[in-house]
Amino acid sequence: MSAGAQRGRSGSVFRREDALALLHEYTQSESLRKHALAVECCVRAYAPAGEAELWGMTGLLHDFDYERWPNVPDHPLQGNKILTDLGYPEELRHAILAHCEQTGAKRISPLDKTLFACDELAGFLTACALVKPNRTLAEVEIASVKRKLKDKAFARSVSRADIEQGARELERPLEDHIATCLEAMRGAAAALGL
Repeated sequence: MSAGAQRGRSGSVFRREDALALLHEYTQSESLRKHALAVECCVRAYAPAGEAELWGMTGLLHDFDYERWPNVPDHPLQGNKILTDLGYPEELRHAILAHCEQTGAKRISPLDKTLFACDELAGFLTACALVKPNRTLAEVEIASVKRKLKDKAFARSVSRADIEQGARELERPLEDHIATCLEAMRGAAAALGL
């Protein structure tokens, strides 16, 4: 198996390009596509050696079904059926189910916990960048992110409780989690348009 590929059930091999094509097939919104890319790079930053592709694809596909089925638990249950039919690995599918508590899937594995921890924070960091003068991640500072987390009027749809819970589940101080995700997203700033 070549570098950058992941084997699914029945010997199916998946590459990032496959996951990206699936995302584009189901997601037309550019902002949702960029959110998927942001979560991908954040989750990938936490991946253990040899797992970066699986972890990255999990972040990339976590909301791929959201435009068609925006209501929980249809999202992510409908997407999980598609991923199952395509033979995507169980570890990826479980993490995607577990990122949405209404599915009843428990966050058990490090991947489960990481996807949950990165999802809301990636969206919040994007919002923080978009209010900067040049609308870039380079301008975002950890201290300002922490201040904005306390401002309930800023990016009000982002769950602060989920961001805090995610850091706890990773057993990392919130500041460290913010720093890891911010650095990961800065590495993909061009693709994110930030």
